[in-house]
Amino acid sequence: QVQLVESGGGLVQPGGSLRLSCAASGFTFSVYTMTWYRQPPGKERELVASISSDGGTKNYATSVKGRFTISRDNAKNTVYLQMNSLKPSDTAVYYCNGNRYGTGYWGQGTQVTISS
Repeated sequence: QVQLVESGGGLVQPGGSLRLSCAASGFTFSVYTMTWYRQPPGKERELVASISSDGGTKNYATSVKGRFTISRDNAKNTVYLQMNSLKPSDTAVYYCNGNRYGTGYWGQGTQVTISS
């Protein structure tokens, strides 16, 4: 049974930091590209950051570049998103996605709220 379980979300003040985790099971995590998406309130889901299967290639949305860092630990079947200098505009439900040759899996999401 495939599972992607996100954790680490919460309420943080502007300028703060959070580290999201996504634990995978039920598929060969190490060969999948992993991506973090987010869906702000009332908006469409958007790509935040992606990382190749070996961790060698990372891509970021312009809005988070320099503030967010994606990483993975294939031994732990986990992908991370370190989020620094958080802004109210980062408020969203964050989802992780595993994709390989069009086969994709989604987690249930974790809420991140940036507010003073």
